[in-house]
Amino acid sequence: MTKARRLRCVMAQLNLVVGDVDGNTTRIVQAASTARDRERADAVLLPELAVSGYPPEDLLFHSGMRTQVARSLERLREEVRGITLIAGYPEYAGTEIHNSAIVVRDGLVLGIHRKACLPNYRVFDEKRYFTAGTTATVVDIAGVRAAVLVCEDIWAADPARWAKEAGAQVLLVINASPYEMGKQQQREALVAAQRVRECALPLVFLNLVGGQDELVFDGHSFVMNTAGVVTQRAPPFKEGLYTVDLDVAASGAVVPVAGMLEPCQAEEESVYGALVLGTRDYVDKHRFPGVVVGLSGGVDSALTLCIAVDALGAQRVHSVAMPSRYTSQMSKDDAALQARWLGVRHSEIPIEGMFEATLAALREEFGGLPPDTAEENIQSRCRGVLLMGISNKTGRMLLTTGNKSEMSVGYATLYGDMAGGFAPIKDCSKMLVYRLANWRNTLSQAIPARVIERAPTAELRHDQKDTDSLPPYDVLDPILEAFIEEDLSVGQIVERGFDRATVGRILDMVKRNEYKRRQAPPGVRVSGRAFGRDWRYPITSGYRSR
Repeated sequence: MTKARRLRCVMAQLNLVVGDVDGNTTRIVQAASTARDRERADAVLLPELAVSGYPPEDLLFHSGMRTQVARSLERLREEVRGITLIAGYPEYAGTEIHNSAIVVRDGLVLGIHRKACLPNYRVFDEKRYFTAGTTATVVDIAGVRAAVLVCEDIWAADPARWAKEAGAQVLLVINASPYEMGKQQQREALVAAQRVRECALPLVFLNLVGGQDELVFDGHSFVMNTAGVVTQRAPPFKEGLYTVDLDVAASGAVVPVAGMLEPCQAEEESVYGALVLGTRDYVDKHRFPGVVVGLSGGVDSALTLCIAVDALGAQRVHSVAMPSRYTSQMSKDDAALQARWLGVRHSEIPIEGMFEATLAALREEFGGLPPDTAEENIQSRCRGVLLMGISNKTGRMLLTTGNKSEMSVGYATLYGDMAGGFAPIKDCSKMLVYRLANWRNTLSQAIPARVIERAPTAELRHDQKDTDSLPPYDVLDPILEAFIEEDLSVGQIVERGFDRATVGRILDMVKRNEYKRRQAPPGVRVSGRAFGRDWRYPITSGYRSR
């Protein structure tokens, strides 16, 4: 009886830096060397566009990028020995650019696969940059016919079918697939139902990990057999080299050997992990020494502080409370208590003097006019001045603490609480913020209970509550989700049981406040549609919801 052979691959789930071609190339070479020497692997897989980082966007048009990529490929051919390397890179071919994967061993290029299916929806804009490939790429790795595909190629039928027809025994897919809630389950279900069973080939799915501006790539690389069963799954939000063994029967059938099967996380844990990784990478890849957070005693800033501490460590986080005449003692006490629990430096700087001075300077301009949101916004802007002053003096980046519900309807102050460099919870609805805050408290003492339990308030006037201006969040959030993520009309949302006048008012607020969102800092994308790359509404528009 013929003994089964074994093909050993390593999934290099790495956190790379967009534009750092030399640094990324060094990481690729190191991963290949470790996979060869420590794991005795036949092949190592690196993520989509590993050389340039993903997504490189308009950097691709710079001639310097083209030169650096060419130099990187020379290094890979010269320095990677004794193992087959599969790595993503931007391929420059005359006037065209391709999103490609190169297959290299011992100085020889065994194949180049050009991504055939270029996504051009949601956060993707690949047709702006790349020309699609049209053929399969099947290479021999230790006697096994392996098809190389790039990310979206696995979502469409043709590339996998082309690979099968070209004699492939296994599909090796390199990816830069960004995170959103429920994404891992979607990936595995689609791959199982539409690709693996369809072409009867096992699959190795390597994914990028790390934060890049608004996007977070969650890793969660996996292996699937021909029955559509996941036999191995790497952890989310964590770098690592994960070894995959594939047995090759005498018949030529390739069967994945069961390996480490990291469970899929519950939604709160998963979202929180994305927020922490996205915040850490944004701060660290920009080389900020730390962050400053305005801590109000409310749940949004409390959750943001937790994320900052878990991302960077307490010693790199500075919280600042800035009470006014309307700030309750409870808010001041709870902010100080949370800072003490988390071990961060905490300052309390009253804004009453700044507020009074500003009102005095504007007394003639405001003469005869009743107090309104102008006075409220002045308080918020006083706080913004203080926080940005600390940021400028210390070099620490200011984290903005607003949530998606507030940003949707403009319940935020330009140049006030919207000031900052990064907004960790920008894509989290208010109801999700509550869920995350409660979940974080299951790990350790982090957020005082009454911060979560109290009625939400901006504390910019006497006895103010959010519900003075907005519907309760358990009504507001589903309306916003239906409009923003599902593109439903007023009538369609009303059919779900919501009051027509309320729906119309909320949707008009969303559209009217586009100008604010355009000036907001970036934040981690966790939903199916976030403000930023996903959302391209006009600022000036005569459209009215019906």
